[in-house]
Amino acid sequence: MDLYSAATTFMRWLDEQVLFCARGDLLDNLEVEPNGRFWLGRLAPEESVSESALGERGERLEPCAIGARLRTDGVFPRSFTVTVRARVWIFNGEVWKKLPPLQDPFDIYIEDAQPSERSFGREALTNSLTTICGAEGLSCEVRIELRDDADGTPELTVLLVNTSPSEHQGFRDTNLYECSIEIAGLEPIPFILESLPDSFRYDRRVLAYGINCGVELTEHGSLQTVDAVAVEKDRPSYWSVSEPLPNLTFSGLSENPIPHLKQLVAAHAMWGVHAWGEKIGARAQEETWSPSMLAEAECAAREFGVESERMTEGIRLLESDPRLLKAFKLMNRALSHAAGGRYDSWRPFQVGFLLANLASVAREDNSANVADVVWFATGGGKTETYLGLLVTAALHDRSRGKLTGITAWSRFPLRMLSLQQTQRFADALAGAEIVRRQGGLPGDPFSVGFLVGQGGTPNSLKEEAGSGEPDVDDDEMPGRYRVLLTCPFCRSEDIAMAFDRRLWRLEHRCLNDACAWPERALPFFIIDDEIYRFLPTVIVGTLDKAATIAMQTGMRGLVGPPFGLCSQEGHGHTYAPRSNRPTGCLVPGCRGKRQPLLMNNDLYAPSFRLQDELHLLKDSLGAVDSHYESLLDHLEERISGRKPKILASSATLTGYDRQIQLLYQREGRVFPVPGPSFDEGFWTNSGDKVARRYVAVAPRGVTIEYAVDRTVTEVQRIVRALDKDPAAVCKAAGIDPSFAADLLSLYGVNVVYGNTIRDLEAVARSLETQIDVEGLVNTASLTGKTDFEEVRVILGRLQNPEEDLDARLHVVTASSMMSHGVDIDRLNIMVMLGIPLGAAEFIQTTARVGRAWPGVVYVMHKIARERDASVFRCFDKFVLQGDRFVEPIPITRRSRKVLEKTVAGLFLARVLHIHEAQSALALTTVSNLRRYFSGAGIGEEAELSEMIAMLKFDSGLDDALRNDLQRWLERFFSSLNNPGGTFRFPWELSPTGRPMRSLRDVEEEAPVLGY
Repeated sequence: MDLYSAATTFMRWLDEQVLFCARGDLLDNLEVEPNGRFWLGRLAPEESVSESALGERGERLEPCAIGARLRTDGVFPRSFTVTVRARVWIFNGEVWKKLPPLQDPFDIYIEDAQPSERSFGREALTNSLTTICGAEGLSCEVRIELRDDADGTPELTVLLVNTSPSEHQGFRDTNLYECSIEIAGLEPIPFILESLPDSFRYDRRVLAYGINCGVELTEHGSLQTVDAVAVEKDRPSYWSVSEPLPNLTFSGLSENPIPHLKQLVAAHAMWGVHAWGEKIGARAQEETWSPSMLAEAECAAREFGVESERMTEGIRLLESDPRLLKAFKLMNRALSHAAGGRYDSWRPFQVGFLLANLASVAREDNSANVADVVWFATGGGKTETYLGLLVTAALHDRSRGKLTGITAWSRFPLRMLSLQQTQRFADALAGAEIVRRQGGLPGDPFSVGFLVGQGGTPNSLKEEAGSGEPDVDDDEMPGRYRVLLTCPFCRSEDIAMAFDRRLWRLEHRCLNDACAWPERALPFFIIDDEIYRFLPTVIVGTLDKAATIAMQTGMRGLVGPPFGLCSQEGHGHTYAPRSNRPTGCLVPGCRGKRQPLLMNNDLYAPSFRLQDELHLLKDSLGAVDSHYESLLDHLEERISGRKPKILASSATLTGYDRQIQLLYQREGRVFPVPGPSFDEGFWTNSGDKVARRYVAVAPRGVTIEYAVDRTVTEVQRIVRALDKDPAAVCKAAGIDPSFAADLLSLYGVNVVYGNTIRDLEAVARSLETQIDVEGLVNTASLTGKTDFEEVRVILGRLQNPEEDLDARLHVVTASSMMSHGVDIDRLNIMVMLGIPLGAAEFIQTTARVGRAWPGVVYVMHKIARERDASVFRCFDKFVLQGDRFVEPIPITRRSRKVLEKTVAGLFLARVLHIHEAQSALALTTVSNLRRYFSGAGIGEEAELSEMIAMLKFDSGLDDALRNDLQRWLERFFSSLNNPGGTFRFPWELSPTGRPMRSLRDVEEEAPVLGY
């Protein structure tokens, strides 16, 4: 048994112990009432449920019946066997004792298929309970409901019902416990899950539906009710074809990559001939596909062929372009550094994506009109995939004369991206800088910018700080803004923060004397003004910041060339002059002169805009962003003469093509093309190792907070026992004690995930008093209220736990901020409070556990809610085919309300970045803007034409939007040209007020997420 096998065995055993604890399987005596202790497996009396004012919701919260609903073949008369199991607890005056089990099998005979409700076994079951209890009073029965479904097929519902009275003088508790039924002798006809459309890739069949429980097929072919529905997903296998795996190691591809790449592409094509040809045809006949399913499969087969052609083209480019080949080789050396010894090879799909998109680096095709989406299961390596492409592009840029400036701007839809994601970018660009120097490529050092702005890092540092602003004279100020977890060059955690007054820079400094980075400040920028001054190679930031392009002159550097360079060494690029910075230098008080740029203007524009977690760009955020994406394209085309390539990553595919069209006005294309079935493809197949075990739980008769407390208590009790007596725990779990220390690390932390802050606050209060284990339970919180420095400390403690178990973190409560970018191998147990509103959030969130080792996710259903109840009844499909439950992205770019929000920013951004560059004036006042527009002959008609073209409001459906634009411009120019007006600044002329400060100005204000 290796460690992974031991971890799998331990994880399953631990889950079994949690279930036993919830039902009481291992207990025979209690000092407390069982109905206040056990929250699974119990059935309340039917009488008490019928008296509840909650109706059907009350039945789900405290059920009196469990069973199964199935379809039959319609052949009657027929018989089958039902086995009823239950336990009773009685109070003897001192303690509660569990009585011997009720386990009665009996035959059920049904004569005809007439719709009816019938009762069976009441007398026999009641007599058995009387015998077990030694007194009369408790009773139960099996109820059979027979009816026809919509197509006339008989449906059979088999229920175990607790028919005991709600109160009885002989029994203090009339609940039944550890209840289940087993149905033998029936061969169900599967249901077809109507909530999912037909697809050749997926199986929609459901053998039976549980009623207030789950249903499993036993090894003997009978149906068995279960209290918790467990579904396991396997860890993917990334190479499962018969051909040998090519050498895709970083070292192999950095030396002589072409033969290995050709081997990969040939295997891909050969697999496609069989899987998308012969095999798909055989399946179509065997499974009697509908014409629409066959057409869908044929379309997917053609997409697979295009995928193969794109990779072949990538190899051709490498063979014909020495500069591209050199960049590709150096990139592999750079990513080897970034991997830091954790891995030494690419996964095949990652190399496939690189090959398929090399044309966007070489610029030989029209790929800027296509947005490419890398789609892969969360944890598969999407970030590293597009980092490989960006590093290739950066290295290629240097060889073609781009000596400085931005290669890519990567945006995240959250208020602030994960520190771990940022660290990955920094590690990759550090590797690129090392090989750039070794390879003799010219230009500035490769660098990373962290563009999140106020609330995360400062927008600027002033000579005289205002109230609440960072103070450069405060010695403790720099330390509050540390972003890097480790030095990206040497992995040392010994990083100091300092402010260099001479260069006006807030610096991360590595204190390791052996670090490969020779300079004092690491090439990492976190102040907005510094990013504008130094134009880092790759900018990582939040989507929100795009709105500042209407206000910040420095944002010009993200779409085109700055105005010049400052003559003062270390001050960087300059922009439009202002009264407080007459030369356009962003360093306070600078009196240097503007000097010419060092390279052609058309080289400055970013080659790529990246969008991480594309599926989160929806609703009002997506609608607003669609206008600003058009603005960014418009400015870059007007200033630099080209459009950037759009790359995106997503964990889901539902509606991506429409979303891409609306957001970016481009055709969408996904890589890799999904395989012929949900668990089979060239790039991945289901492997033989468990990745995650999902356990659906519907607590009975208790609050969800209580169920969470008991689950966490049991897990922590086992963890502490593993620490104190590893031999005994390992023996019970059936594993070798030599694995105890590793298992203690892998399963010692519980994540409690809540969809709302209110849920988490309730859980946090409960955890403080209700976790009954030996020793302290150390907790931490990762929510929007957690400040930046605390998040960094928490992540550090999770990645590098203290030696002593008592000093470690044991429970982390987390909100949606944790659902993206957190990659910690020690997080392998999660308790989720309710089903999130979107299936995408469920997929992303649960993927935070089990990243490298088998994990378990307890999904505590808020079973009174219709959505949770619906998911519970088909939980296995929800997990295994989760991407099919992802709702189509709700987004539109044709919203007049949204245009009302965005129009001021769109117009003023044109003034700032296009008109001011062509003017000899600073267009910051109404008088200067009037003078410029008048002298240049620019009026509302010209601007209207530009804005219509920018937003592509050129169809018959856009009449109202065009009219709104026209009216806005008419009012703006009317106010502008009014000589008696009292307006001073151009934004004051806007009929709709100030431009948006953030793309989230359409939403309710909320704290910045600091992680």
